Amino acid sequence: MRVKAKRGITSPHSTFRRVLRCKYLYLMLVPVLLNFAVFHYWPMYGAQIAFRQFNPLKGITGSPWVGLANFENFFSSIYFGQILGNTLYISLMSIVLAWPLPILFALLLNELRFRRFKRVSQTLSYLPYFVSVVVVAGMFKMFLSPDTGIVNDAIRRLGGEPVYFLGKPQYFVWIYLVMVIWRWLGYDAIIYLAAITSIDMEQYEAAQVDGASRLQQLWHITLPGIATTVIILFIIRLGNIMNIQWQEILLLQNSLNEKGSEVIQTFVYKRGLLKADYSYATAVGLFQSAIGFVFIVVSNQISKKVSDVSLF
Repeated sequence: MRVKAKRGITSPHSTFRRVLRCKYLYLMLVPVLLNFAVFHYWPMYGAQIAFRQFNPLKGITGSPWVGLANFENFFSSIYFGQILGNTLYISLMSIVLAWPLPILFALLLNELRFRRFKRVSQTLSYLPYFVSVVVVAGMFKMFLSPDTGIVNDAIRRLGGEPVYFLGKPQYFVWIYLVMVIWRWLGYDAIIYLAAITSIDMEQYEAAQVDGASRLQQLWHITLPGIATTVIILFIIRLGNIMNIQWQEILLLQNSLNEKGSEVIQTFVYKRGLLKADYSYATAVGLFQSAIGFVFIVVSNQISKKVSDVSLF
């Protein structure tokens, strides 16, 4: 006698048939799942070296267990306050100044009525993203050079004295922000442009019939239409508050500006790869991930209570 599955409960046979029917779609997931398994989940096994005095010759399990000693050494070091402060300061400045600009740029592009000018503007804004970060950093070093840079050349022509901008820690965060904004502005705006195109055009048509201006349509239709996308990306951005575009920082960094440019990622790179202190570097990296996890959970809960929009 065949037993019918209860309503709301999926039987294993129906699940298997559905998977078999969509087998080619599930096969397309295999490379993605392998990527996550190999490059995201399997390396987590090696995170235990943060609690060991890792010796490559003895391996992970053969290295002696030291508990929280590596974390204690980092928290008590003279670098802790400076590195954590620089990381948070640069990241918060990026959120305050660099994060809203792609939204504003996408809104401005959407309001353009000259299609050719709009396409040209979009293309020009995307181009810096495809330029190697090494080339971009080299360009900024040339522009800011105290001898041959165009910035200091303009300062001389105005009667001022040349300034070695990359040699002063107080200028570093502004140089970094200009570089990041110029390189990522057009690329980050793509997501918001896609969200804008998903808004029902009938809403704009109805607003025009009611006599709404373009500014009113922007405020009452476009912004609410992309609000969910903005909130979700903001939560993700807060979760990555400890993760900065460290390649740009490392390429612009020198011994003179290191006081204002040394962040957790560059510190981990130098301590782990250059000095081969793997356990200490892993402990610092694990601390960074833990702080990021706390930020994303807290921001997600706040967003869930305020706007009913959340990641989980």
